[in-house]
Amino acid sequence: MPSKPRARRLALLASTLTLASAALALPGAPASADTEPGSIDFSARHQRIDGFGVSQAFQRAAVVHGLKGLSAEKGDEIVKLLFSREHGAGLSMLRLGIGSSTDDVYDHMRTIAPTAPASPEDPLTYTWDGNDGGQVWLAKEARKYGVNRFIADAWSAPAYMKDNSSDVNGGTLCGVVGTSCASGDWRTAYGKYLAQYVKFYQREGIRITDLNFTNEPDWKASYASMLFTPAQAADAVKAIGPVLRAEAPGTKLYCCDSFGWDQGKAYAAAIAADPAAEKEVSAYSAHGYASSATSPLVDSPKPAWMSEWAGSGVWPSKWDDGTNAAGLYVAENIHDALAQADASAYLFWLGASIGSTGALIRMDDDSYAVSTRLRAITAYSRFIRPGAVRVDAASGDDAVLASAYRNTDGTDVAVLINTGTRATTADLALKAAKGRQATGYVTDGEHDTTAVDGLARISHGRLTADLPARSVVTVVLDPGRSRG
Repeated sequence: MPSKPRARRLALLASTLTLASAALALPGAPASADTEPGSIDFSARHQRIDGFGVSQAFQRAAVVHGLKGLSAEKGDEIVKLLFSREHGAGLSMLRLGIGSSTDDVYDHMRTIAPTAPASPEDPLTYTWDGNDGGQVWLAKEARKYGVNRFIADAWSAPAYMKDNSSDVNGGTLCGVVGTSCASGDWRTAYGKYLAQYVKFYQREGIRITDLNFTNEPDWKASYASMLFTPAQAADAVKAIGPVLRAEAPGTKLYCCDSFGWDQGKAYAAAIAADPAAEKEVSAYSAHGYASSATSPLVDSPKPAWMSEWAGSGVWPSKWDDGTNAAGLYVAENIHDALAQADASAYLFWLGASIGSTGALIRMDDDSYAVSTRLRAITAYSRFIRPGAVRVDAASGDDAVLASAYRNTDGTDVAVLINTGTRATTADLALKAAKGRQATGYVTDGEHDTTAVDGLARISHGRLTADLPARSVVTVVLDPGRSRG
């Protein structure tokens, strides 16, 4: 049976394709006849929001920094589009890739310990270039825009630590339950390896706040990859966690970045059921490829992150073409992760890349282009800031997806997605709202998160917002003197 989001999208597909050639509705168009009053209750609190982000791993950061001909000026513009709240998406998390390759071929990430020691008990010999595939530079640039959440993720351990003696094509960390390696148990050595990566970034002035030792442990890939069963992941957590705490205090361990959200539930459950493992992790994580985030990942007070997703690797994409590369689809995907799966963070895969890419931005020599996918994320990330809390929201209209948030600065935010083919008006009763003045921003095929006067109004404890067809409207409620 299709999931609720999938069924919703299939039901709308025919009308979506028709709409592609039709003129887009403008704000203020008549409301749908079947609209019913909805509500937002800011006193009914759900999960804390840790942030929104992207990765520039596998040398994509170096491309932004000029590796393939992009000028410094254009690179700075891309950084601004990703991380500036005033001129861009205001992303607040950057996901770094911890390398395992022994070369600098493009699309590889170099390891910091390329030479195998005689045994796992012998010290590793480290090399550090202060660049890390451009990621050090990018982290420093992102920090200029207020980013302070840097999460590091290892796709694989170095080849000599694994039972297949390669950093590609899967293989498992020697020493975890179910492995048998003549070279011995590398779990502690791997923990020290990861801690040293953190130390190298500290040397560069960047504090890695969170770290994961595995990426898609249930997917055997031809590139850097490493496999764990849920039981093996829990075993690795118990070995690596204490080493990380001792050698890189302040950096928190999270796990496990399964390649699907539903598949990730087994990994989270295995750790949550083991007290020794559970105490070592600060967050659970999974990706959205094999299955989307549409229900909670784990029954735990600790946050869950949707830590990677991207639609079809195609360029360009339209706002609303019925594909999962479209901006509107991405907006719905974010809504489902936050409002249905209680995710505390949403990270898209690549911020900027080259070729026929599913990234938010495409780079080509000394030029770049921006996809509608970036617009979709901006409708959330520019306004919902780290530390915000999701609250109850219901639109009263089956065609309108509603979620709402309270920021730490006192601003209230509602994100309303009109999935229908007609313009409509949302009518929402407000409870415990601090905001008294409403500003509405439209994101669709014609509007790039654009403020529109009169789009949203507050009067007598109700929020009214005009929603163009197939659009996202973000409403910011600022505390102040009431207009109504």
